[in-house]
Amino acid sequence: MIFPHEGACASVGGRAHNACNWRETKALELHLLLVRTVVTKSGMDGSLTKRVAIIGAGPAGLFAAEQLAKAGVSVSVFDQRPSPARKFLMAGLGGLNLTHSEDLETFLSRYRPAHEQLLQSVRAFPPAALREWSAELGEPTFAGSSGKVFPESFKASPLLRNWLKLLAQHGVMLYSNTRWCGFDDAGALLLQKGDEAVETQSFDAVLLALGGGSWAKLGSDGSWVYILRDKQIEVKELLPANCGFEIAFSDHFKERYKGTPLKKIAISHGGQRVVGDAMLDASGIEGGVVYALSAVLRDAILENGSTQIEVDLKPDVSAEKLVAKLKKPRGKQSMSNFLRKATGLPAAAIALLREAGPLPVEADELAAHIKALPLQLTAPRPIDRAISSAGGVSFDEIDEHYMLTKLPGVFVAGEMLDWEAPTGGYLLQAVFATGRSAARGIQAYLQA
Repeated sequence: MIFPHEGACASVGGRAHNACNWRETKALELHLLLVRTVVTKSGMDGSLTKRVAIIGAGPAGLFAAEQLAKAGVSVSVFDQRPSPARKFLMAGLGGLNLTHSEDLETFLSRYRPAHEQLLQSVRAFPPAALREWSAELGEPTFAGSSGKVFPESFKASPLLRNWLKLLAQHGVMLYSNTRWCGFDDAGALLLQKGDEAVETQSFDAVLLALGGGSWAKLGSDGSWVYILRDKQIEVKELLPANCGFEIAFSDHFKERYKGTPLKKIAISHGGQRVVGDAMLDASGIEGGVVYALSAVLRDAILENGSTQIEVDLKPDVSAEKLVAKLKKPRGKQSMSNFLRKATGLPAAAIALLREAGPLPVEADELAAHIKALPLQLTAPRPIDRAISSAGGVSFDEIDEHYMLTKLPGVFVAGEMLDWEAPTGGYLLQAVFATGRSAARGIQAYLQA
């Protein structure tokens, strides 16, 4: 893939994060320059007659580009960022969780809304197929103890580097620093590079793969919503998903315990219970155990203004055993020291107990407090701080090939569509699967 001089106009971005490894990004940009010659020499002899534009160089767009280029289609990928797949790289900083190893039907149950078209795409390109694809790119995968699947290198950059090289070899063209501004009256793309004048370009088909609305500086800022709504296309409101939540902690608690982990806790809400780790910060709580329930928590807050969760600070210890421990003589110990020694609770957990009010005196009441600590959530974190987003283009607006019925020849894939899933590999799996399905739909459209 190379960076030619033409451009494009709607953004594809997310919020910058100070942990982002831009050194890897710069190395990838250098790699892209090194493969310039490969791209220039391939697919440029006039033999590729069908031209497809892909807006967005994230996993959905790049995977669709791969499928189409291998089928002999001339593919141009437009992205507003200086280099591709920035959110993909960000996802790999703590280990690239590609997919999950659980059985397929359990895997499919993680998606909501569980639209059959989305599920069919994942069935057609299941986790085993994604793992095989990664291995073919020189990155075999392994499943961790939790079932999450990672490349053996554990990183995103080696996989992306090999992927971009493959795309270059198949003649895929990447136009960077570009924005998609919509369509002209004839349906052609309005494209803008940097501050240059908007240009008009026509293609035989277009795939929109601009992502959702989280992490705008990395690629997906949701600006495409207004373009499609102007075309009378139903787009469900973009909402934060896999996000943290606000809690009205005291100033003392915020200052003392922000950035403190809570290991191996359980959170319950509406009959659902999840065990995992959380992180306290100045404005609330986040982490995997919270993300797993974020969809129902967010919806409850939207409906009622706030919602309450119950936190079990000792999920591996029964209430009866806790009562027995708490009935031991306290002596001259402070309550905090007594709780720490008797139950093993860390200082942050004990302080969290106090945030809910005075500690009960009786052992059975204190044990019940530890096993079901009520916390009131007042708001989800803003969408730009969320890992992913919910909402998007309604499945009622696309046909079985992922083409917008109101815009023939224009297809949609990835997080632009109205679905959400928890972390654990489900997000990337669906992004790849819908990118593949849309590419096949484009092939069918071009051959019609």
